[in-house]
Amino acid sequence: MTLLEQLMQGDGVSRGVTALLLAMSIGSWVVILWKTWFLRGGTRDLLRSVAAFWQAQALDEAVDHVKAFDRNTLVLPSVLALQGMTSTPAAKGSLGASGARDARLTRVLRVALHGTMRRVSAGQILLATVGATAPFVGLLGTVWGIYHALTRITQSGAFTIDKVAGPVGEALIMTAAGLAVAIPAVLAYNWFGRVIGRIEAELEGFAHDLLAVFGERPAAALPPAGAMLV
Repeated sequence: MTLLEQLMQGDGVSRGVTALLLAMSIGSWVVILWKTWFLRGGTRDLLRSVAAFWQAQALDEAVDHVKAFDRNTLVLPSVLALQGMTSTPAAKGSLGASGARDARLTRVLRVALHGTMRRVSAGQILLATVGATAPFVGLLGTVWGIYHALTRITQSGAFTIDKVAGPVGEALIMTAAGLAVAIPAVLAYNWFGRVIGRIEAELEGFAHDLLAVFGERPAAALPPAGAMLV
């Protein structure tokens, strides 16, 4: 009996569990493939973009240099935010123009950094959810399948090894399916999380350097590199 035939013989709960596991698997693999492509350069392109920025002679030239290396647009938002603030001052009398230059620069860099990190972290919640719940969804299908298998055996009145092994073995497939869905999601979540952590640390350090160079406070008064701008 094929797997498809076994599913067709199941009830609504077993089919629902199978459909849910299939949806989880498809969703997690879509995220895995997309994030693998998106983070394909890791921190390499980010470091090259930052180095190209500091090698430029002027801010406009730095923007062009960053665009040439920043394939994933990780550094560019902060650079464009800095360029926009320096080239287009906030309207006088507005809340955006209030406060010292450091405060305004911190605000625009924080907004740019948070926007980049939201984009980089997209899909992590889905991977974490699939990795945490897929084994239990598979276990639910197993328990339900064993219950119905034992019910059918009891109704038939023939309680032998060959009568038990087949239905129970088919029900245990659900547990294996749940693990098969969860394991790739967990591995991908941990690997992506490590890459994202390095990217966040580099971007925060870059924002700190921008604030030190283009702000008004002395470097000693700046927050330590690696600390989120607030």
